Amino acid sequence: MNATARKGSGMLFGAHESISGGVFNAVLLGKEATCDTIQMFNKSSNQWRAKALGSDEIDQFFKAISGTGVSVSTSHTSYLINIASPDPALNQKSYAALKEEMERCELLKIPNLVLHPGSHVGSGEEPGLNRIADNINKMFGELKDNHVRLLLETTAGQGSNLGSKFEQLAYIIEKIEDTAHIGVCLDTCHVFAAGYPITDPADYTKTMKSFDEIIGLDRLGIIHMNDSMKPFASQRDRHEHIGKGCIGVEAFRNIINDPKLKKIPKILETPKGEDVAEDIENLKVLRSLVA
Repeated sequence: MNATARKGSGMLFGAHESISGGVFNAVLLGKEATCDTIQMFNKSSNQWRAKALGSDEIDQFFKAISGTGVSVSTSHTSYLINIASPDPALNQKSYAALKEEMERCELLKIPNLVLHPGSHVGSGEEPGLNRIADNINKMFGELKDNHVRLLLETTAGQGSNLGSKFEQLAYIIEKIEDTAHIGVCLDTCHVFAAGYPITDPADYTKTMKSFDEIIGLDRLGIIHMNDSMKPFASQRDRHEHIGKGCIGVEAFRNIINDPKLKKIPKILETPKGEDVAEDIENLKVLRSLVA
């Protein structure tokens, strides 16, 4: 299927792609995987230190976008970051890392950065949420010329992780002073695992109505399209191929054919091997659901 045919629906489908060998490689992999758009890390996801982005690498990144027609809708933060942590040293380290990732997104002109809100590590829900909001307010205050929107990702609710309830995300957002630069990323696997039903059309409508009333659909910037290996309300974050897990293909039909969500990029984070074969197959499934 060529790019024109793929984009005929007016929707943007894509996947998370690897930056191994340089950030530009994620865009090239996206093209190979038949993506309209991609998500990527902007540094190693499992290391605190980040190699500075050189001008050559940045130039190759923009050249790859121009040459392939594949856009970069969002970056995803390192998994090490926890701005809800009660430990002062880890909290400060996380803050510095998040701020650096925002700056790297600005350099690469990536419009969004997805963040797992964090874990309160036994210190209590409200104190953890307050630390998240305080850190974001401080960061936005220090990055006044940054245009990147920070998207808080819905989580599965495992352990002391925050963000599994729409009310928790709304609590954080209400405390943010620079409201233009804060939003939400909805992950289908995570909301399902957290106890929000999305498979039956009536349940899906109810869940999205709740999201709109509590957070607001205007805050929704990215949708992660992932099936779940684990059952409903399991609070377990285990992604599966589209239609092969406990959520089932009908949930994705609901999302794709919801006119309110048409313009929101829909990004896979499904399992994959060393090539992009699984991404190609999962994207084929998603596109087949367009009414």
